This record gives sequence, structure tokens and C-alpha cells, in this order.
Amino acid sequence: MRKRLSLVLAVGLALPATAGLIACSSKAGNSEAIAAEMPSATVAAVRRGTITHTLNLAGQFQPYQVIDVHAKVSGYIRHIYVDIGDRVRQGQLLADLEVPELNAQLKGTVSEVARSKEEISRASHEVARAQSEHAALHADYTRLKQASEAQPGLIAEQELDDAEAKDLASGEKVDAAKSALAAARQQSESAGADNERVSALAGYTRVTAPIDGVIVWRYADTGALIQSGTSSDTQSLPVVKLSQSSLLRLRLPVPEDAVQYIHDGADVTLQVEALQRSITGKIVRFTRDLSLATRTMETEVDVQNKDLSLTPGMYANTTLELERRDKVLTIPVQAAIRNGNQASVLVVDEQNHVQTRRVLLGLQGNTLVEVKSGLSEGDRVITGGQSNYQPGEAVRPKIEQLPSADISEEQSGGQN
Repeated sequence: MRKRLSLVLAVGLALPATAGLIACSSKAGNSEAIAAEMPSATVAAVRRGTITHTLNLAGQFQPYQVIDVHAKVSGYIRHIYVDIGDRVRQGQLLADLEVPELNAQLKGTVSEVARSKEEISRASHEVARAQSEHAALHADYTRLKQASEAQPGLIAEQELDDAEAKDLASGEKVDAAKSALAAARQQSESAGADNERVSALAGYTRVTAPIDGVIVWRYADTGALIQSGTSSDTQSLPVVKLSQSSLLRLRLPVPEDAVQYIHDGADVTLQVEALQRSITGKIVRFTRDLSLATRTMETEVDVQNKDLSLTPGMYANTTLELERRDKVLTIPVQAAIRNGNQASVLVVDEQNHVQTRRVLLGLQGNTLVEVKSGLSEGDRVITGGQSNYQPGEAVRPKIEQLPSADISEEQSGGQN
């Protein structure tokens, strides 16, 4: 009897414990089932990053200056000292011309200058002689006049009139001598100017380089007749063509939609495929005018080429930085839901519920887009399949890591 009572008590105590265990197990199973039924969502955290918009263009190197070097006088080439490929310095002698008639003119002008100087000397002596004669005659007339005034009738009127006439005539001779001296001086100045002109022309028989550069073509040989480059009625032949290749212009045809971003000092990266060489430069000038035929604007980058490793005519693939946003809020491009000019995103809050948030977007790259307003750093946005989620719905977020920088490359032609 006592054993049966103990068994009943044991069974009674065990039933509540078993019921508790069954209840706990049921709750855990329900939580796991609910979690399994919640949809998963790939999300990315809003973070600060850099977005850059670049434009790729093909450009061609041009010499900074190209000059056809002409002779300023006509003549035969006595000797030419340069050939194609030669590097020359400013002022370096390129060729000598033979102009015999110019030498004769130069000798004639030298003689004329010497003659005019002698004429000045003769006229100066004549002025001095005339002044001396006038001084003597004027003194005689002055003494006679004073004596006549002191004692009237002492000097005959005829004698006094003759002395006055001689005084006036000598004064006119002085004026004439001075005029002759002035004319001689003017003639001397004219002769000197003519001599300077002919001397300058004689100096032009030495054809020199106007700038530092490279001889890219030679048009004439020794003995060739070269016409004056200043004559407008003849097609004169240059002596050589000179290219300033130590500094090159890289010309880029910037398309119309990118013109607004072009400004002096903008960074440009150059890749010269022929030399496997990268160069950095800056925009230094642009035409501020669109070509009606191509709808492009010519833009130039100056590139130093002191070793002449770059050859005019070479192509370079260039990258122009049009826009850049540093330390801005970014989200994946696919996270944005666009509806016309408006955009929104699906945000997963701290309780893992979906919310719709209106945003204002900015510069877009290949994978990232700038967010100007509507989100804060650290917010989690759904990056794909937004149509599968409803506002207020609970989700299981799966974090996706995003890059901190993105570059949007726009292509506008390439090397042919």
C-alpha cells in the first residue's frame, strides 16, 4: 500500500515537469519556423566615398610651332649647313646666300655716307667763313654809323649806304651757308639710313634659325636660286622647315556634352601606346568654339619633349577628369528606384523592417551613385529585387560590402 502511494506521487510530480519541457520546445520550434519564413534581403550600408567622372579621348601630338624659314633677299645659296633631323638653336646659321649686286649697293652706300660727311665739313667751313666776313662788315658799318651820328656830315651818305648794304648781304650769306649745312646734314642722314637698309639686307644673306627646333624638311641645295620671301607677286621657295618639337601640343576633340567641364588647369592623363609610356599634363588652352562639322571643341595640352622621344603625329589615349566628388554619401546604383525625376530606396531599419525613403541623387559612377539628401551614413539599403518587398515587412538582412571609390569612364573615340 505504501509502495503504490509513492508511485502515484512520483508520477504526479513528473507530469508538470514534462509539460514544461514540451512547452519550451514548442516555443523554440515556432521561433525557428518564423525566422525561416522571413525573406532575406541583400543590403549595403550607406558610406562615404569618392566618385569620379572621366572622359577618354584619342589625341594627336603636334609641334608647338612649325615655321617655313624664308630668305628676305633673293640670291643663290652659297652653302647650306643643315639637313633634315638636325637640331638647331635660335640664331644658328642655316645657310649663306650669294648676292653680288647687294655687295655693290653696300659699297655705294658706304661711299655716299663718306661723301655726305665731307659735304657737311665743307658746309661748316663755309658757315664759319661767312660768319667771319659778316662780323667784319657789320663792325665797319657800325663804326661808320656811330661816327655819322656823332658828327653829322662827316661820313658821306653814299659810303654809309654801301656799308649797310654790304652788312646785310653778308648776313644773307651766313643764312645761306647755314641752310646749305642743314641740307648737307639731311643728305648725310638719308645716306646713313640707306646704308643701314642695305647693310641689313646684306645681313639677310645669312639665313638663321628664328627659334630652337628640328629641321623637318630641306627645300634647297647649294647653288639653288632663292626668291625673296617678302615678295607678294612670287611663290617663294623656303630654305628649310623648322619644327619646335621640344614642346608639343596634344590636341583633343572634346565633344559638345563635355565642353562645360573643360577649364584651364584640368588634369589629363596620357597613355602613349607606341612608347608604352604614361604622362600627366594639364589643359592649357581651348578654342571656346564648337566645330559645326564635328560638334567638338579643340582643346590642347602642352607636353614637354626635351629628349625628343615623342614624335609629332603620334597618338595618345587621354583621360580627362570631368567631375569629382570626394567624401560624399554613396549607395549602389541598383539600390535606387527611379521614377522620372524622382528616386527612392528601400531602407532596413534597426528592427529589420522595410521602409521606403525618398532620396536626392547626384553624380553617378559605374557602381556607386552620390546621395545628396534622404539618407544618413550607416543606413542600410536593399540593393536588388525591391519589388519583392513591402513597406513594414520584416526581412533577414545580408550585408554586402561596397567599394569606397568609383570611376565612371565615358568613351569618345579611340585610336585608329
